Amino acid sequence: MIFEVDNKKVFASDAGQGIDKNKETIVLLHGSGLSHIVWSLTEQYLSSQNYNVLAIDLPGHGNSKGECLKSIEEISDWLEKVFNKLEVIELTIVGHSQGCLEALEYYFKYPKKIKNLIFIGGSYRIPVNQDLIDLAEAGDNQAVNIMMKWGYEGSKKFIGGNPVEKIINSPRDIRKILAIDLIACNEYKNGSEALKSINCPTYLIFGELDKMVNLEKGKKFAELITNSKTHVIKNCGHMIMFENAFEMREKISKFLKR
Repeated sequence: MIFEVDNKKVFASDAGQGIDKNKETIVLLHGSGLSHIVWSLTEQYLSSQNYNVLAIDLPGHGNSKGECLKSIEEISDWLEKVFNKLEVIELTIVGHSQGCLEALEYYFKYPKKIKNLIFIGGSYRIPVNQDLIDLAEAGDNQAVNIMMKWGYEGSKKFIGGNPVEKIINSPRDIRKILAIDLIACNEYKNGSEALKSINCPTYLIFGELDKMVNLEKGKKFAELITNSKTHVIKNCGHMIMFENAFEMREKISKFLKR
């Protein structure tokens, strides 16, 4: 699906189904430097469960045009424009990592549209090591290597190569997309206030061996959200959508049908 916001092309993968006004809508928000591709194993599955599913590319990411937005607050305001453009009035947001911060800030500013929040490998603060930011700003591929080292459980390999390296695959991508996203995560400070506003059903999924948002930090996040539910995926790191998409998407579906 292609449409325009602020006179710039926006791409959202919709499993080829478009938006049916009679169905509930699920919005999938990717993490730093990534794109809708990370949700490929999730999007089709949830669409088959009779939902509208939109895996959105943020500006400058994937197939969306324009410059990357420089703060979580800017992204949340942009998402409101997207939802107004698509005339979506009730939705579930599923965010991964940086996408969790975006979902949190969006709910803080625009709670009326949200039916459910689902956080994957996220927290209300995601500080980023300055050395990693410096490498990313320099367009150094070592930034991606470090991210992957901390992102996956152990030394897990993928058939056909690391999927994240296929998305962030040039010095420009590292400098103009990943670096900006990492800085936005590092500078976001409103999470502790935003989470106090949550009063919708909320589900949190964590990887047992996540090194980016460790389980202890994730559980503390969950404890601060009233009546939230939590699931931990065993032997899994931060990139849950790749490492164990099958368990993750089944748990999401079960939560939504509760």
